[in-house]
Amino acid sequence: MSVQYRGIEFESVNAGHVFLGTEKGGWMYGSQRPRHEVQCPRFLIMKAVVSQPQVQMLLDTKQEEVFLNGERIEQICLDLTSGLDPIGLGLDTTKAWEVRCPSEGEWKRAHEQLQLDLEPGKIEILADGVSDNYRGAMMDGRPRPFEGLGPMAMHRAAIETHPRQEGVTALSSAPMDRELSEIVIRLVISPIRNGEPVRVPHNADFAANIRGEIFWTVLLGVIPSFAIPIARGMGSYATTGWANLLFGGLCAGFVTGAFWRPRRPTILYQETEELLALNRRD
Repeated sequence: MSVQYRGIEFESVNAGHVFLGTEKGGWMYGSQRPRHEVQCPRFLIMKAVVSQPQVQMLLDTKQEEVFLNGERIEQICLDLTSGLDPIGLGLDTTKAWEVRCPSEGEWKRAHEQLQLDLEPGKIEILADGVSDNYRGAMMDGRPRPFEGLGPMAMHRAAIETHPRQEGVTALSSAPMDRELSEIVIRLVISPIRNGEPVRVPHNADFAANIRGEIFWTVLLGVIPSFAIPIARGMGSYATTGWANLLFGGLCAGFVTGAFWRPRRPTILYQETEELLALNRRD
């Protein structure tokens, strides 16, 4: 189902879940962990990004080409939100609604259902602040605020498309304090989530991770380092050169950790919500 609002066509996305992040355990995947479930309510989204004529119309300007920045994006979203009529759009009137860029969870959910139109070589701005990984990420589809300090507060998370390969995307970020020709936006009409959000736990099981790292470093690095010279008939070197073998084994074990470790568990919405409710009672 599609609806028109201010000359912009929005498609309906059914309530449902999507998984973000990866289960891969190697260190190189640290910024993409943990894999977690995001539950999204029903919302509306543009299948295509806002076109240049639409930008000119929304900003009430006659400039031939308008580049976007944080201020202009905020102006567009506030203007559209202020004139929103939930009844006319067939939305649930018991909820408050807003117009904004999608969160990553909403973007992925919509892409799974609708196959969003993607322009090559573009940086599509999301509503989320920039973060190092998915620790503390929202699990109900609402935008994640920036929670750090420094210049990255002026950036927003973004979906960046490959300049040549169709359909290839990557999560990146873009500065909002200046205009860039590559920046585009896609708008959602989404219910405002109130109350305490269900979030990915901020802390991993550090002790378990250390134990696992020690186990795999010994198994994949230290043991083979000693076993190889023994298997080649150089058993005496395993005694006299133990320091070199231990150091080499540790290095080899650490290197394997960059590319492979056992898969990490996926964090599920219901389990996290139940844990949050239990913590509230305590």
